[in-house]
Amino acid sequence: MQRKEYKYLDAVDSPADLKRFDREALRAYCDELRRYIIEQCSVNPGHLASSLGAVELAAALHYVYDTPADKLIWDVGHQAYPHKIITGRREAFRRKRMLGGISGFPRMAESEYDAFGGGHSSVSISAALGMAKAAELRGEKHKVVAVIGDGAMTGGLAFEGLNNAGANPSTDLLIILNDNNMAIDQATGALKSYLVRITTSRCYNRIKRRAWRVLAHAPILLRLCQKAGNAVKQGLLKNSNVFESFDFRYFGPIDGHNIGELVDTLAALREIGGPKLLHVMTQKGKGYSPAENDLPVWHAPGRFNPETGERISAAAPAAKYQDVFGHTLLDLARSDSRVVGITPAMPSGCSMNILMREMPGRCFDVGIAEGHAVTFSAGLAAAGMVPFCNIYSTFMQRAYDNVIHDVALQNLHVVFCLDRGGLVGEDGATHHGAFDMAYFGAIPNMIVAAPADERELRDMMFTALNTPAPFSIRYPRGTGEGAEWRDMPMSMIPAGRGRRMREGRDVAVLTVGTMLGPARKAADDAAALGVDAAIYDLRFIRPLDEALLDEVGCTFRHVVTVEDGCLRGGVGEAVTAYFNRRGYPASVRMLGIGDAFVEHGTPAELYRLCGYDREGILDAIMAAAR
Repeated sequence: MQRKEYKYLDAVDSPADLKRFDREALRAYCDELRRYIIEQCSVNPGHLASSLGAVELAAALHYVYDTPADKLIWDVGHQAYPHKIITGRREAFRRKRMLGGISGFPRMAESEYDAFGGGHSSVSISAALGMAKAAELRGEKHKVVAVIGDGAMTGGLAFEGLNNAGANPSTDLLIILNDNNMAIDQATGALKSYLVRITTSRCYNRIKRRAWRVLAHAPILLRLCQKAGNAVKQGLLKNSNVFESFDFRYFGPIDGHNIGELVDTLAALREIGGPKLLHVMTQKGKGYSPAENDLPVWHAPGRFNPETGERISAAAPAAKYQDVFGHTLLDLARSDSRVVGITPAMPSGCSMNILMREMPGRCFDVGIAEGHAVTFSAGLAAAGMVPFCNIYSTFMQRAYDNVIHDVALQNLHVVFCLDRGGLVGEDGATHHGAFDMAYFGAIPNMIVAAPADERELRDMMFTALNTPAPFSIRYPRGTGEGAEWRDMPMSMIPAGRGRRMREGRDVAVLTVGTMLGPARKAADDAAALGVDAAIYDLRFIRPLDEALLDEVGCTFRHVVTVEDGCLRGGVGEAVTAYFNRRGYPASVRMLGIGDAFVEHGTPAELYRLCGYDREGILDAIMAAAR
């Protein structure tokens, strides 16, 4: 797919330019917009399939509504690329997710058209209700629209927002349910089945199509929905409409790729007040057959040949940490009937699909519901199972109370596997796993571990299975050091036991997790410069190895700590506090994520930016030794 002239795309620098198009030009614009997204994502990767499915929806919204005065809120933001390009960021889109470039998600600081930031799911309805209520209180007339996917609609926060919004009949709010039967993986659960019944009821849809023929006449449509809507839907679907049960007026479903129908529908709904929901059917990956045919892979495919769909990858990379987790979990499940797996809608992202394929009855995808995933795991543990609950570090933040109240307080044997711990790269601040060591390190009864390599992750999972206590294991995104792990026998690691990895006399470097690798290299560099640095691998954040810390405190006057996490409340502060309590005179330099949110960029760029890449550790060693 070679770069071609874009007749319509290049003519749009704002939604105002879009409004000058007639319907045919608007359709042609959507075709060019889709082609541009494919072209740019092929060389600068991002979230592709979701955005391809939302092209016509984004165009229709900006065509009908008066943005940025009217507020559009994109849940999660995976589908927001068309919105970004329409709103003056066409050329900036070439540097999306790069250091110094625009974010891959909506971000208020980036554009006045980004009414609310995105990155975590299910927040749009609550945020939109707040904005709509503020407009009502101020006497302002602008409109508020939230776009939420069927996957994000499974989140409890979405239903909390629906419940509250439905109790505010005077508040003018439109929720668009962008239904493509997918989250990142295939949608699951009762809501999926319910939406399928709505969209496949022939009789219902026949009546719906007749109703939409009078859509241009809003009063008629309004009377039709008020008088017949609930009765018709109850009779045809044999149960009430769940959204109308929340006192939303429900419209749809309609074809989310028919730009004319979208524009007409949105124009009519813009004139109807109160809380309302439009059900839009879309195809994730629309218009690009490779994406349509393999949706989980093409959610974020990396670089690819846009003409052939062939994905471009580096030569045979080492196994990812997530694959070590997935295969080890299967091995543990084979050996122990108590082992079960729980994931909140990320079976392929965390590689729990490996267990799911072989033992589907012992693996549970609970949908985008992290709090439920944790408490469901607590219930399993209370009944004698050993759940391995895998949640990305950044999403575990959403379930913190469940971890404390439902697991730790009751000292239940739940194993939390926190994928994507530390800086994750191009997804940026909403997705970095910066805080898990600090927030889990504060919880009584919790064991908090961080493996240095793939083999140690396998051993820590075995250790967690055989340690009857709440147990957390955090590990990063991507590949490790290449340590052998496949089919290797598993060994117990005593909880809270660290290890000395390198002798030294001048400076002690204390690392946790995968920071061991760059620290050892930095120590080699320091040795070449005449400084002898000892390396200690703590392995556990909680409990800390006090015998190891006593050895360091008695031996060294200069200590450097290195962690891929926030410094406030982190490992470095815990080590410093221990030295202070024991009266050791060691001076501690702490390396990690400072007191600020870290932007997007490659992991290597971000480690350097935060000062704990190999060179940053070397600088700290040399400065400590002076």
